[in-house]
Amino acid sequence: MTELYRGMDQTALRAAYDNVAAVADAAACMLGFQTRSAELYESVTCRRDIAYGPRPRQRFDWLPCGNAEAPLFVFIHGGYWQARSKEDFAFVASGPLGCGFNVVLAEYTLAPEATMTQIVGEIGTLLDALAADTHGLGTRAPVCLAGHSAGGQLSALYRAHESVVHALPVSALVDLEPIAMSWLNDKLQLTPQEIAAYSPMRHSGHGVPMTIAVGTAELPELVRHSQEYAAACERAGEQVRFVPLAGRNHFTILDDLAEPDGVQMRAVMAAMQR
Repeated sequence: MTELYRGMDQTALRAAYDNVAAVADAAACMLGFQTRSAELYESVTCRRDIAYGPRPRQRFDWLPCGNAEAPLFVFIHGGYWQARSKEDFAFVASGPLGCGFNVVLAEYTLAPEATMTQIVGEIGTLLDALAADTHGLGTRAPVCLAGHSAGGQLSALYRAHESVVHALPVSALVDLEPIAMSWLNDKLQLTPQEIAAYSPMRHSGHGVPMTIAVGTAELPELVRHSQEYAAACERAGEQVRFVPLAGRNHFTILDDLAEPDGVQMRAVMAAMQR
């Protein structure tokens, strides 16, 4: 056995980060997400596929709650930076919409077409466009920046953006070192410079207050990421609340986010009201 990371060889490392294999009904969960997302698009007012850049996936959906003065909830989907789309996870917008947020569902270019540096840059471009309200939608509003899994890493990286007032990394991958050692790096091809620059764990200070959520039934490595990141931010003097969701796995944690009265939205509302 060749140890690569924390006593794990390549086989163990794969198992430690394979969320699909870890959840018996993962395929059914994703199909349910897609069905619910299609239903949400049909049931709410929205503008879809608004471009914020020249590349095909540099686009976002705008779902207004009906209050032009409302804060903005920006959600970045997961998929290990190389899979999925905003359309797969649009159903989560029902949670923030029900809490009085206008919602943006963000899309970005996936690896290997884009490097990690380019992906991170695209999220910055999107946030800048929203802050400038370049589309005339009324997006000059305080932002709660949320993301799931890979999207959680992207949300944590932009805690210091001028428009962001709260961050919600959900099941976030905040240390890229083990990612670079695993099969996940086949498409990402992370460089040492990217691992250092884009691992939120290594940049735990200087950002807005944050709610860090993870399911207690997730893979131990995913739980560790969130626990250690929350602890690092606390040591750095940052305002952070660690929110473990009992019995939730990497997929069912999004069911909670889609509920206006769910654990995560209640935590966000309480934090933002303070």
